[in-house]
Amino acid sequence: MKFHGVLETCLYVDDLFAAEQFYQSILKLDFVSRQEDRHVFFRCGNQMVLIFKTQASNAVDSPLPRHGTEGAGHIAFAAQAHEIDTWISQLKSYGVPLEQIMAWPDGARSVYFRDPAKNCIEIAESRIWGISE
Repeated sequence: MKFHGVLETCLYVDDLFAAEQFYQSILKLDFVSRQEDRHVFFRCGNQMVLIFKTQASNAVDSPLPRHGTEGAGHIAFAAQAHEIDTWISQLKSYGVPLEQIMAWPDGARSVYFRDPAKNCIEIAESRIWGISE
């Protein structure tokens, strides 16, 4: 038996409104739902990106197991090679500071930047992991 992929990825923030604006307006993820002072959820292809308010993810009255993290997390979004420059231009047009544009040994590229909560966000060609696009 093997898994079919990653179903969801979670990041944690202190300001849900800023996160919602960033992921919906700048990164163009598809909005799914919001619960005030708890979470905002987005669809990305066939996967989900869950953004939780840091304190809500560790609430003792939740029916779910406690989960979460302290400090910045990381997520990498897959893009095709010809889309990387377009993403770089779009991020710059929104005033998002770029931390690094990486050229990997196999010729693939990725770009790193931060969301409003200082999570490390990457847009990368899938081939950096040997995954075809």
